Formats: sequence, structure tokens, C-alpha cells
Amino acid sequence: MPLETVSVIGGGSWGTALAQAAAMAGRSVSLVARDAAQVAEINTHHTNQRYLGEQVLHPGLSASLVASAADVIILAVPAQASRTALGALDPALLAGKPVILSAKGLEAGTLDRQSEILADMAPDAIPYVLSGPSFAADVAAGRPTAVTLAGDDATLTSALAAALAGPSFRPYAADDRIGVEIAGALKNVYALACGAVDGANLGASARAALLARGYAEMARMVTAMGGSATTLTGLAGLGDLTLTCTSVQSRNYQFGMALGRGQTVEQIIASGAKLAEGVATAPVADALAKSLEVDAPLIAAVHAVLSQNIDIATIVAGLMSRPLKRED
Repeated sequence: MPLETVSVIGGGSWGTALAQAAAMAGRSVSLVARDAAQVAEINTHHTNQRYLGEQVLHPGLSASLVASAADVIILAVPAQASRTALGALDPALLAGKPVILSAKGLEAGTLDRQSEILADMAPDAIPYVLSGPSFAADVAAGRPTAVTLAGDDATLTSALAAALAGPSFRPYAADDRIGVEIAGALKNVYALACGAVDGANLGASARAALLARGYAEMARMVTAMGGSATTLTGLAGLGDLTLTCTSVQSRNYQFGMALGRGQTVEQIIASGAKLAEGVATAPVADALAKSLEVDAPLIAAVHAVLSQNIDIATIVAGLMSRPLKRED
């Protein structure tokens, strides 16, 4: 299967960064964006200032308003927009092609993972999931970044990972799509919680405990969905969880900090805060946990903070008063 041309759907910071990484790996890359001025800027000035500032883009990267045929398609739109974005594409462009899903979130209403959305919208596409500890600015700037690329066929997944690997971007091939998807979605929920703990000045000890218990809770969710708990020991699990839950570069962590300081969701959004995928994922993850009968008190707590504007200190007090049991 040829893997020379790449079409990236989504001209935001993450889509542009992944297009940059693919171009640095030697691929011919087309970045599909919705704004004509943005497309013109990328093609003329080799920048995407709205999302990546003055970062210069690779000359092997061009932009377009319309997706064209490519060997590899990367979907890089927000998780809640994946179904719409796929519906706008000609199914023939996706049939028999590797489609890399880079959004980290569960779909509201359906509770679907990203690969399940792809199966609905383009059943003949070949699904892959990209996740791991990575910020768009780092990837675009060529700073060392390692991620997980999960697919069903070990040989094809390894070939695809090699095609996207460049001097600073290193995808590690894996086979647990479910585990990688669930970890990628849930880490954003836990990042909201960690940010809220710090925003409320509850201390580093509380954040460390939350990270550890969140990891255990994530493992219960992954195994209940049919994934492997061992996936969580790698980049898509512990690596991404640690980065997102401890860095002020994380949008979810920043959003959580504002919650911890007492702001409501409406106030945070009105202030111009950037999209935090965990806000949309938290209620979906809570519903999914309940449907699976998985004990997930941290997910439930984040959902309560977001939907009921409950003070974070009250939530933490409730968690601390839960019956003691053996650590799992």
C-alpha cells in the first residue's frame, strides 16, 4: 500500500501540527481547512498565525478548501465534529484507505468512540488511532515527541508509523485501538479535575492522589470496554495522562483551574477560553461508566462540577468520605 501522500482534514492547531510532522517525514501533504484566507496564508506565507503564531510551515505542506485523493487521511477536528466532518467527505476518498483519528473524546448522545463514528460514516475505511503526550506547538516546532499509533493489522500499522516518523516525531505502533481511544478521551476529564484541584489550592498531594486514582479508574473503563490495561503503561496512557494533568499548556488543565477558582462553565467560555475536549466528554464518560456498571467516582465528580456548578471543595470532601477499601 503506498503511503506517500497525506490529506489532513482540519486546519486548527493540531491538524496543522500533524500536517507539519507528516511533511517533515517526507510525505506530500495537503491540509484541508474551511477558511479561504487561512488557506491563502498557508500557501503564500507558510504560516497559520491564528493557531500557531509565527511558526514557519514545511514547504512540502500545502492547503486546500477541498479534500482530494490521498494515500493516508488524518482526521484532526474536535471530537464532537468528527461525524459532521466525515459526512462532508466523498466516501470514495476514504474507501480502503488508512484513516488516522486524532481527536480525543467520546461522542455526545451516542457514547461512540471515534473509530465507531468512522465505522458508521465510512465503513470501508481502515481505522487507526493516534494518541499520546503531545502539544501542537511542540510537534509543529519539531520538538521531540513520541506518540502511539494503534491499528488492527500489525504489519500495516508499523508501515504507517514508519511513514509518519520524522526527525522529531516518533509514532510507536500498537494494536489496542480501544484502549488507546478510551485513554485519550478520559485523560481530558482527569485533567479538568487536576486543574480544579490546583485552582482551588488543595495541594500537590491531592493532585497526585487524583492522578493515581484516575489511572486506576481509567484501567477499569478500558478493560470493561474490551481494551487492555497494559496499554495504560505506555505513551497513550500514563504518558498522556501525566502531561495533560500537570501542564499549564493543556487546555483541559487550564479550564479546570478556572473551575477550581470558582468560575462557572459559562463564565469560562465567555472569557474566550480555548476548546477543552473534556468538557464535552465528561457527561458522556459518566453515562458510559454507568452503562458498563464501572465504578468511576472521579468521572462522576467532574460531571457534577460541570453540570451543577458544585464547589470543587465540596466534591473533594465527598470523595474523601467514601468508604475505605483495599486499593485496586
